Amino acid sequence: MAKNSDTRAAALVAQLHAEGDPQARADLGRRYGIQTDNAVGLSRARMKTIAAALAPDHELALSLWATGLYEARTIATYIDDPRLVSVDQLDTWCADFDNWAIVDGACFTLFDKAPDAWSRLEPWAGSDREFTKRASFALLWALALHDKDAADSLFSDALPLIEANAHDPRPLVTKAQTMALRAILHQRPQLRPEVDDLVNRLALSTDAPTRRVVRPIVKILHSTGGE
Repeated sequence: MAKNSDTRAAALVAQLHAEGDPQARADLGRRYGIQTDNAVGLSRARMKTIAAALAPDHELALSLWATGLYEARTIATYIDDPRLVSVDQLDTWCADFDNWAIVDGACFTLFDKAPDAWSRLEPWAGSDREFTKRASFALLWALALHDKDAADSLFSDALPLIEANAHDPRPLVTKAQTMALRAILHQRPQLRPEVDDLVNRLALSTDAPTRRVVRPIVKILHSTGGE
């Protein structure tokens, strides 16, 4: 017998298909670079509205994620209870990531509040898989913006992950690294000397992707007041 959450997820997926807009679905890739073969075309505002009536619901979130539908998975990130998100769930969902929007949505909406979020930065950064590696740095970016109680040492310890992976030629990875550095610099001004050292070192690299990661940060550091 299907779980109640599976039944509810199936009903919601049917609703999403009924509301889906083929033009909006086509625009995902053409306008926003969200490449997915499993979507119906629904605005993020509509997904948030649907989620607001359901949250929090951990079991339903798991069932929605299992459907594989982009919109269902996005809603799952909104309604899940981060306190119940285990390391296994973090790794399982991360392995399912297939576009940048679901990576960032999960990291900024759910993963950054999970108890074991900090433990996933290093293993995900070590992956060769594009969206897993992006998830590492998108999560660091989200933590820099949202985890106000985190010790500075956690961010200091994460900086070498950027240095070790800045050579990655894939823009979806390097952009997340840049944004993580920017967030750390702005949210943790006391770490500016460490960020400055890292950025100046990478700016001298002979590797083009590495220089591309830090180029926007160099401009920030050299501008008036560091803004």
